[in-house]
Amino acid sequence: MAQYEYKVIPAPTKGQKAQGIKTPEARIANTVEGVLNAQAADGWDYLRTDILPSDERSGLTGSQTVYRTLMVFRRTKAEPQDTAGDIISDAQTVAEAVAPEKTPQRREPSLAPVAPTRGDPAPTPPAPETPQPDPAPDAPDLDAPKPDKPDPKTPKPD
Repeated sequence: MAQYEYKVIPAPTKGQKAQGIKTPEARIANTVEGVLNAQAADGWDYLRTDILPSDERSGLTGSQTVYRTLMVFRRTKAEPQDTAGDIISDAQTVAEAVAPEKTPQRREPSLAPVAPTRGDPAPTPPAPETPQPDPAPDAPDLDAPKPDKPDPKTPKPD
């Protein structure tokens, strides 16, 4: 449903002089026409003219009722477009329009050997591994814990 905002301005009470317009009725009509066109240029639609009473002071202690003529205009309110969903959909539309047709292909690294160029130093080959000698089977294990006291259940050597 459309929502409206309203604007109320006082109606002109005296017609402005213009070239070729002689009568007071034509002058007031020309003035009202100018007001309507000026408001329409700002997007306001003429709705109606109302005459409303207004109590005003007269003298020191008195008051009197004066009738004022008001012109009422309206226009549709702009819908707020700052919702998150609208912003996201606009961004997706722009991204799809800007994105290239093809999806980028993933490039895997090449595992083939590369020949050195002039500026590159020659690669050094890895050092050959030397086998470690196996410890002798009769050699005592130096890393094993030594008991402080001999176990009484073990037989003593003769």
